[in-house]
Amino acid sequence: MASLNILYEDNHIIAINKVGGELVQADKECSSSLEEDVKSFIKVRDKKPSIAFIGVVHRLDRPVSGVVIFAKTSKALSRLNEMFRLGQVRKTYHAVVKKRPPQDEDLLTHYLIRNERQNKSYAHSEPKPNAKESRLRYRVVAASKSFFLVEVALLTGRHHQIRCQLSKIGCPIKGDLKYGYARSNPNGGISLHARSISFVHPVSKAEIKIVAPYPGNDVWENLTTEL
Repeated sequence: MASLNILYEDNHIIAINKVGGELVQADKECSSSLEEDVKSFIKVRDKKPSIAFIGVVHRLDRPVSGVVIFAKTSKALSRLNEMFRLGQVRKTYHAVVKKRPPQDEDLLTHYLIRNERQNKSYAHSEPKPNAKESRLRYRVVAASKSFFLVEVALLTGRHHQIRCQLSKIGCPIKGDLKYGYARSNPNGGISLHARSISFVHPVSKAEIKIVAPYPGNDVWENLTTEL
């Protein structure tokens, strides 16, 4: 039975602390995924006669770690999908960067164009044909001798948005070769972590906030000096 870092679970949803390098949902190049691991885990643990129902509500890029929620019922899936569509789910990310951002706190607005062939987005300061307006808020919250910890609140949800916009202001995320960082991380992931997710429970209507502990390595552990 697969080992999962479960952050929260009830009858309708389950939240997992994803490891960098895992796919949330299988694609044509890889059949293994966190979705399939969760299905198998619940089937074995709960002694279900068939594969458990698990609905993918949102995704994280493969090299990104942190909280991912799945629906365990069709009712929760449809309601969560609508909540994400309406922007009623609040997601906070933490990123490790080498260079201190130009401002300690700012609203970034860029216009992103996705290149499907390269699996990469490009940020522009002015509107362009086929570009999507992309907005996020960030603030620098901690530092170590070598790095800065940036907290990001996404206001839109675009392809590689955080990675692309931070790179645009000269602050590529540690390990993110695709967006201009000088070298990769030892585990092949990048130092971008989905730190928390907050929402009204789709069935019970209770306020839920789920926080994902940082990956266990020195980069995150040393970023403890608040500014």
